Amino acid sequence: MDPIKNQIAAIDPFDPAMEPNGEEALHKMLSGSTVYSDTNPLKTVPSLEERRLRKARIAGGLLLGAAAVTAGVLVASNFGPASSMPAPAVTVDTPTPTASATASATPTPSATPSATPTAASTQVPTPTTPAAATAPVVPPVQAPTLKTFTFPDGHISFKHPADWTVRTEQAPYLSEETKAGAVDATILDANGSEIAYVSSGSYGGGTGGWVRRTVYDTAAVPGITDISGQSTEFGFASDLILPTPVEGAVTPAEPAPDIRPYYFMDVRVAGEFKNGEMGSGARLVRMPNLFMIAAVNFDINKQPTFATPAAAKAWMGTQQYAQLKAMLLSLSYK
Repeated sequence: MDPIKNQIAAIDPFDPAMEPNGEEALHKMLSGSTVYSDTNPLKTVPSLEERRLRKARIAGGLLLGAAAVTAGVLVASNFGPASSMPAPAVTVDTPTPTASATASATPTPSATPSATPTAASTQVPTPTTPAAATAPVVPPVQAPTLKTFTFPDGHISFKHPADWTVRTEQAPYLSEETKAGAVDATILDANGSEIAYVSSGSYGGGTGGWVRRTVYDTAAVPGITDISGQSTEFGFASDLILPTPVEGAVTPAEPAPDIRPYYFMDVRVAGEFKNGEMGSGARLVRMPNLFMIAAVNFDINKQPTFATPAAAKAWMGTQQYAQLKAMLLSLSYK
């Protein structure tokens, strides 16, 4: 029988066994758990428990799908973007076997390939350093070219700049035997000016006086030693001529008011280039072949040669002074 019909029959007012209660019957109809249908059988209607299970299965499927999508995204991100460029080739050097004269009983272990990629398999760009500013090329300072002049007898020689010249002539001599060895050498600079002279094998003499000497420069001449074994010196100095001191005089001698300093640059026996009052000495150096004289020429028409001591010191910083000094220091005897 249809369930609805049974429900209605159960509340039939004409049932003499019970008194009908309409309010109770309405409550049962509205709040009861019975499913009313006039077409589908009861067994085809899903129960509440089946609906819960179905919802649980659907939720589980959705969770599995979301997990699969997430896993796919993570895997794809780990693989990175696909590249069309081929991977760099890795060159593996295979050792070439060498033949051994003696057979070895122990087999040689073969090279085992390493699973770790070598440095050659990874191309790491080398950072480029900006080019440093190139410093201007400074040409090397070349030493001046020198020439060596040797006197005809082969004893005295000296060096001078290559663009200077030496002119020789007969020097004063004592006898015919010494005539050939007595030679004066006049040195001329690149402009042809007579700037110095050296005399070898000659004789000399002169007079001296009392002077007040001021020395500006001095140095030993290692190649020249006089006949007595004394060393010699190069020097640049000036003299003020003084009256000859009177024996027993209390006051020092003073130069005459019109006396001007006399400048000289030559080679002398050591000890003559000192500051103070002394005998003037001489530029004669006694050698085994008679006397040597070596001196710079100053203009005899210009006295004093330098207007002031400061001007004399300024000349010492010129190239001409350096060349003349080097020439006199190069004198040697053999």
